[in-house]
Amino acid sequence: MKNERLASQKPWILRHATTLVTLVAVVCYVGFIQWVWGWAQIVGIWRTAGLGIASTALLLLLMTYVLRTWRIYDYFPRETKGSFRRLFRVVQVHNLLNVMLPFRSGELSFPLLMKQEFGVSITRASAALLVMRLFDLHALFAAAGFGLALEHRNLWLWLLWALFAFSPAIAFALKEGLLRQARKISHPKLQHMMAELEQGLPANTSSFIRAWGVTLVNWFVKIAVMAWVLVLLANIGLAAGFGGALGGELSSVLPLHAPGGIGTYPAGITAGALAFGAERSESALAELGQAAINAHLLIILSSVIGAGLSMLVAGRSKTPR
Repeated sequence: MKNERLASQKPWILRHATTLVTLVAVVCYVGFIQWVWGWAQIVGIWRTAGLGIASTALLLLLMTYVLRTWRIYDYFPRETKGSFRRLFRVVQVHNLLNVMLPFRSGELSFPLLMKQEFGVSITRASAALLVMRLFDLHALFAAAGFGLALEHRNLWLWLLWALFAFSPAIAFALKEGLLRQARKISHPKLQHMMAELEQGLPANTSSFIRAWGVTLVNWFVKIAVMAWVLVLLANIGLAAGFGGALGGELSSVLPLHAPGGIGTYPAGITAGALAFGAERSESALAELGQAAINAHLLIILSSVIGAGLSMLVAGRSKTPR
C-alpha cells in the first residue's frame, strides 16, 4: 500500500513516461514515413503483392506464437497443465509488450505474469526466460553463421559454425558439474536462489532437446516468412532476403530496441539485406526501405492480432494457490 501511495504521488508525466515515449516515437515514425514515401505508396505495395500473401504471412507468424507457447507449456508442465489457452494469453501479452516497449523492458512482464497466473516464482520464471532468450539468440546467430559459411565455403568457417551450433548441447552436458559447485555456497538465501535458478533450467535431456528443437523450428519458420516477404516486396535475391530477415530479428532481441521497434527494426532489415548482397543503388535502397517498413508493420500487426486472439480464446484468470 505504501508503494502504491508513493507511486500515485509522482508527477503524471513520470508515471506515464514509458507510454508517452512510445506514443511520441509512433507519431514521429508515422510522420517520417509520410514525409519520405507517403503512406499510400507504402500500403500500395501490399496491393501489388496480393492480399493472399499478406494473409499467409500473418497466419504463419501467428503459428510461431503457438510454438512459443508450447515451449513454455512444456517447460512448466506441472503449473500450466490444462491451461494452454491462459498461457497463450500470457505469452501474447508479453510478446506485445516486448514489441512496443523500449530497451527490452517488456521482458519484465513475463516473470510477473507467470507469478500472477500460475504461481511460478519470479526467480524461476526469470531463469527460464533467460534460458529461452539464450536459445533464441543462439538460433539467430547460428542461422547468420550458416549463411556466411554457405557464402564463403571455407572449411574452417564450417567447423567454427558446427562448434557454435552444438554449443547449447555442450553447455547442458556441463550443467551438473557447474551446479554441483554452486550448491557448495553456504549462505541460506543464496542457496535458495540457486535452487530457484536450477528449477528454471531444463529438467532433463529430453526437455532440453524439446525446448531447443522447438526454438529452432520457431525461428526457421519466422525467418523463412520474413525472407519470403522481403524477396517479394523489395525485389531482392533470396540471400539478401534471408539477411534482411535476420537483421530485423537481431535488432529486436538485442538491448538497443526502440519503442515498437520503430526505426531499429527496418534499419536492421536494411543492414542485413545489404550485408548479404542487396543492391546499393538509390532506387534499390528506396525499394528496400519501403519493404522493410512493410515487414515491420506486419510484425506489429501480427503481435496485435495475436494478443487480441489470446484474449478471446483464454479462459478466466485464476488466482494461484
